[in-house]
Amino acid sequence: MKGLIVKPYWADKILYEGKTVEVRGSNTSIRGEIGIIKSGSKHIYGTVNLYDCMPIGKEEFEGLLRHYHKIDMSYEELLKIYPKPHAWFLKDVKIFETPIPYGHKRGCVIWVNL
Repeated sequence: MKGLIVKPYWADKILYEGKTVEVRGSNTSIRGEIGIIKSGSKHIYGTVNLYDCMPIGKEEFEGLLRHYHKIDMSYEELLKIYPKPHAWFLKDVKIFETPIPYGHKRGCVIWVNL
């Protein structure tokens, strides 16, 4: 299983507030159940199903995706962070009652092997 490292604010949005689109600067071929890790915590807080990924343009982002991404930002502002934004689609959140500790190699910034 893979674990996705997410800043704590956004991890909480995924786990507790219905954030079903994670925007990243590249595509991913990873699909299926993944762990949600709050960066810096060394703990897995839950899992989600990463079921699709696609590059996004202004029309897609300004339409529905901004709502599901749970951020109030224009597409132009998004491009300053991610020149080639991709939407990673999430569903089936499972929150762990007690976060599970794990360890990973130094330098991991997006994915870790669990």
